[in-house]
Amino acid sequence: MKREFFARSVHDVAPELIGATLLVDGVGGEIVEVEAYDREDPASHGHRGLAMFGPPGHAYVYRSYGVHWCLNLVCGGEGDPQAALVRALEPTHRLELMRARRAVEHDRALCSGPGKLCQALAITREHDGLPLDSEPFQLLARAREPDIVAGPRIGISQAADLPWRYGLAGSRFLSRALR
Repeated sequence: MKREFFARSVHDVAPELIGATLLVDGVGGEIVEVEAYDREDPASHGHRGLAMFGPPGHAYVYRSYGVHWCLNLVCGGEGDPQAALVRALEPTHRLELMRARRAVEHDRALCSGPGKLCQALAITREHDGLPLDSEPFQLLARAREPDIVAGPRIGISQAADLPWRYGLAGSRFLSRALR
């Protein structure tokens, strides 16, 4: 997936990420859950004019509550803060390395949340601003049209009711069930 894919509204890009494969240094899996954030969204880092994101097709990595790294895929146009937070993957590539990094055995626990996902893929601040279409990232377009469900976002206090959380219907790898 090239940078041009991301140079559109996050509300178009986010659902199209479901079913794509995300790898970092060959480690990762199929994206099963994302959340959309845009400039008008009071829960977005870009809403109050905070420095955020970057050009479309790049990574925006930040630390949530000073504890967990979170990976966002920047969308929209330059200077227009929009991004899709990658919330969960179905792990498919290099599971043993993910298990060692996370110190868990069950596949479901490897990438079922943005902090878990970043720990399993060893994503840190060093990945912030890197282009998504070159190493260490690899994003492969989905091979099939998945059944996608949408619902309210989670883990935020403002605008949580917006149905901007997208997930693969029936996936057991979601951070939380989408109904």
